Parts: sequence; structure tokens; C-alpha cells
Amino acid sequence: MSAQATDQVRLGEQTVSFEVGAIARQASGSVLVQADDATLFCVVTAASKPSSLPFMPLTVEYRHKFAAVGKIPGSYQRREARASDEEVLTSRLIDRSIRPFFPDAWRCETQVVAHPLSYEPEADFQVLLINAASLALTVSDVVWDGPVAAVRVVRHEGEVVAFPRAAVRAAADLDLIVTVNRAGIVMVEGGGNEVPEADVLRALVLAQEAALPLLDLQDRLREACGVPKRERPQEERDAELAARVAELATERLDAALDVVEKHPRYEALSALRAEVLAELDPEGERGDAVGEAFEALKKHVIRTRTVSGRRLGGRRPDEVREISGRAGWLKRCHGSSLFTRGETQAVVTCTLGATRDAQRLETLEGDVEDTFLLHYNFPPYSVGECRPMRGPGRREVGHGHLARRALLPLLPPASESPYTIRLESTITESNGSSSMATICGGSLAMLDAGLQLPRPVAGIAMGMVQEGDEVVVLSDILGDEDHVGDMDFKVGGTELGVTAIQLDNKLGAVPREVMERALEQARLGRLHILGEMAKVLAAPREALSAHAPKVATVQIEPQRIGILIGPGGKNIQGLQEETGTRVEVDDSGLVKIFSTDAAAIEVARQRVIDRCGIPRLGEDYEGRVTGVKHFGSFVRLFEGIEGLLPGVQLGQGDTVRVRVTGVNEEGKLQIQRVGG
Repeated sequence: MSAQATDQVRLGEQTVSFEVGAIARQASGSVLVQADDATLFCVVTAASKPSSLPFMPLTVEYRHKFAAVGKIPGSYQRREARASDEEVLTSRLIDRSIRPFFPDAWRCETQVVAHPLSYEPEADFQVLLINAASLALTVSDVVWDGPVAAVRVVRHEGEVVAFPRAAVRAAADLDLIVTVNRAGIVMVEGGGNEVPEADVLRALVLAQEAALPLLDLQDRLREACGVPKRERPQEERDAELAARVAELATERLDAALDVVEKHPRYEALSALRAEVLAELDPEGERGDAVGEAFEALKKHVIRTRTVSGRRLGGRRPDEVREISGRAGWLKRCHGSSLFTRGETQAVVTCTLGATRDAQRLETLEGDVEDTFLLHYNFPPYSVGECRPMRGPGRREVGHGHLARRALLPLLPPASESPYTIRLESTITESNGSSSMATICGGSLAMLDAGLQLPRPVAGIAMGMVQEGDEVVVLSDILGDEDHVGDMDFKVGGTELGVTAIQLDNKLGAVPREVMERALEQARLGRLHILGEMAKVLAAPREALSAHAPKVATVQIEPQRIGILIGPGGKNIQGLQEETGTRVEVDDSGLVKIFSTDAAAIEVARQRVIDRCGIPRLGEDYEGRVTGVKHFGSFVRLFEGIEGLLPGVQLGQGDTVRVRVTGVNEEGKLQIQRVGG
């Protein structure tokens, strides 16, 4: 790439500059984005020759650069380590925004790489990098049917706002990243605090309008660069072979697709495919071509059946599969659930821990602690397969994050439930919508653990099939309906509104009227699922599990924290060992005491009060006599704090109740005896 050009656009209160071709000039396309002090970089490279892979080989890699914030990474080697969840999720946002616009026949390996060169929090780097990736593809020679534009839209104080400043976003109760093109909505990712569907739709409409200047900018830069595109690849289809496959298989395909259960249906389809291969390729020379023709026919038949009202499994378009579940069935877990919807099943456990069990994350904005963890696992046995079981892949990270987003707004505040919460969802059976099963199972597991959620949360996956002018929106889609359909639209929420939303599509764009219809159908489906969940467990348990840690809190003055901790942590460690509890204190002086033994917590709590309390004027306290003189007795109220009880002769070590009456001119505590 040799062409260079620069243009700028006003996004909210920021002027953002896009510079094409300044660096990475040997790549297919590159973009620098400048927003105030932030500089972001995105580059696209595509192989010159197509691969032999039967799919479009696209990879997107977003990575932090800690030099962008003047920081040396904290890893052992002081280099950026394996991709964090935040980096994986940002890569997925870019991927999902651009993938629908590559031609079906594109087989040249394509890579998008993005990272910040200079970072400041006011720059919305995820939104800017989606736009940068679109622009890099637009001005490159890669065959790509963009551009697209990304917008962040929030609801703040009842109003929807595009391209908000960081402070507005932090105070918002709806936060969406929306990618659009001129035809409609391409991708959505975000969540809210039980936001009505009407306000979600308002945000999507605003995103479409706010994106137009970005689309215009990309068109201008494409014309300025003038880089010609490569020759568009064409699908090599054998019309005669496709006709023979259709003649042999259409009727029997229709019958096989009537089988309700997944694996028997797959067996019937596999047997039919083998018969077609034997008939049309007895020598085994055209197996790939025959197989591709069979798969194309199967997709066509499923879609045709769907728009004519014959959905896989025999359900109505708005019908949800049969739901069953259990709660509290794993007796040693703090909370547990088994959620089953059709042939999709999730085992979810809830574990409560102390604050120090929080996950510590190194981010560009500083080190943070996460006290709500959701780990989603998709083992191969869930679909009857054998595969190596390694760490979570990008899909698992994305599904877990979506489920976490749906549940997060309903968590009780830390002041009422100062726990680190870990949900682990293991998908034990899968036929579509496993992330939504995780939301439902996670809600039940937290209710079973005794966490005081104000309302349960449920999730539903919606699909769509469009054939000509016919559009069918499907509720609670199967895996096959996701595979052959045109939209994957997931919505999590409560009876009051939406808490999480995610949209991907294969059409290129979803029109507004389809989004409105899908949101309403999802709402009705969600209410049905919540009703079924209520049959399993309708409200939080009244008490925590006997195996879960209990917690008590004590507020001490910050200047007394050192007395609690002691030199080298000696005091607090001794307190923990003596009482069998876990004691934590933060900078504000809030002390948290954890144990499964309520009596041990009370002992530790009293010792903290005794050691770290500060007497208040007019309050009564139990004190211990530490010294007796002819003029009175010295009474210790807290560690290092005592007062003189004048004219009273008591015994050494006696306990006496006193009231704080003041402080004399010498700064000494004045007390008087209470109750004889």
C-alpha cells in the first residue's frame, strides 16, 4: 500500500483524526487514529493467494501495549503476556463487525492487528478500533463489502447519548456498542440496568444516525486513496451436480429433518449423505464437491421449511423448548443449579469467598479487582465429541462475559454482601443457546446460595430466516437454526427490562423493524422462561449454606488500622490464628471478618472492637481496671486508650461500666461510673 490520506470527524465532544498509510506501508491497509492524546493503530494484511481451507480464514488480534500508558508490564518477563479477557473481547468486537462483509468465496488468509500506541481513558478505544479496522479494509485491496461504523450509545438520566464522555458513560444505565452500515444494524454488544426494550430500540436508532459521518469519512478516504480491489472470487458451483443431489435427496432430506431429537436427526442425515455419495461418487473422486452440494441443499431445505412454518423440532416460531431444573442439588456447594432447556443443559455452581479472593487484573487504566467472576466451560462431551481439553477459547470467554453482564446489575451491593462471588457454568449438553442457559442457571445458583437478588434473570437466543420477502423471527434457536439462519440475537434480563444484549448477523445488516419485532418476541420469551424458573426456585434462600462463609463488618477509624494490623502483620495474623477467621481491612477502616463459624466471627469482632475502637462522648463502655491509685482507678476502654475514674477504689482487673463525659485540658479522657 502506498497511498496516504488524512481526514477527521467530530464524534461527540471529540475531534478524531484518521490517517491512512502513514506506517506499516507493506501491509494491505493501515490506519492511525488520533483522539486528543490517544493514538491507536490498526493494520490489515491478506495473503496473495487463496488457501485450501473450506472457510474464510480471518483472525483479529487486539493487544494492549503498556508503553502506551508509560508502564512496564507486571509479568515475570516484563513483556505483554497471553491475551487477557479484555483483549479477547475487543478482538471479538472487531471480528464480529467486519466478518459478514467478506465474500463467501474469499479464501485468502486475512489478519487484522490493532493496539494503542498512546492511551488515555477519554478515548473510547474499542469503538475507535472497530472504525479503524473498517477503514483499513476499505482502503486496502482486500475484497470487502464495507464500510461499517461503530458507535457507543448510552442512556444517561433518561436520554440516549452517542459518543459519550467517560464520566457520562460511567453514570449511564444502558451502555451499547453498535456497529452499523447504511442498510441497518450489523453488530450489538452491551447491557443495561433493567432497561425497557423501547429505550434499547431508541439507542439503536440513534446509533444508525450518529454513524453517518463515519461512513461518509470512510467513503472520502477510499476515493482519496484510490487503491483498486483484487478480483472478486466466485463460488465454483456445479449446477448439474447440485440438480442431481436435489433430485436424489430433497424428499428424504425433508423426512430426516422431521426427526425431533438432535442425534437421531444427525444419524438420519449422515446416512442419507452416505447414500448420495455412493450414488454420485462411487469412485471417491468428487467427495468434497458432492458433500458441499449436499450441505447447500440441506441449508436451503431447512430455511424453506422454516419460512413456511415447519421449524426444526416442530415448534412454533415463538415457542420455547421444554424447561426443567434443580436447585441446591450439590450439597457441599454454596449454591448450585441444573438448568435444562430442550437438549441444552448447564450445571452451575456459586462459590462465596472473601474480598482477597477477588481477581486482580492489570489493565491500561491501572490495576483493578473483580469480585464477580463467571467462568463458562464448554467440554467436548456436551456435543458427544472427543477433543483435547485445554484452556477456555475465545468463544468461551465471550459467552461467559455475556452471561456475567446479564447477571451483574442484580447483584446485592457490597455493603450488604461483601463477598467475592464465583459462578462456574459447565455445559453438559448443547443444542444451541448455552450462554443463555448459563444466565438462567447462574441466577438459580445465586438464589440457592442465599444471595439477595431482587429478581431472577433469564436469557433467550433469537434467530431469523429471510427468504425473499418472507422474514421469520425464531425464539430459543437450536444449534442448526443458528448455523443456517441469518441472525443470532441474545437478550438477557428480568421481568422489568434488559440487562444484556448481543447481536450478530450474516445478512450484512438487520433492519430496524426486524430488531423491534425480535426485541418484543424476546421479552415474551424471557417472561415465559422466568415463569418456568420460578417453579424451581422463585426467591433467594433465607440463609446462606452451612458450608458458605459468614461475614461480619466493623468500621474502625483509619488511624487505628495500624494497631489492628501490627508490625509486619503480627496482630492481624495472630487474631486470625486465635479465632479461626479470615480478617480483612481496607483503607477506609472497614473490617470484614469471614468464617463458617458464627461464634468465631463474634469473638473476632469483639476483639477488633476492643483493640481498635475510639470512645465517643456520651457513650457507655465496658472497661477493665489497669491501675489503682489513692486518687482513683485507671480504666482501659480500648487498646492504648484509658481514662481516670476519680475517687473510686476498684480492684486490679475488675470490669466496670463507664460513660465518656469529656476530655480535660491535658487531653485526658474523662469518665464516670454508670450503674453503681
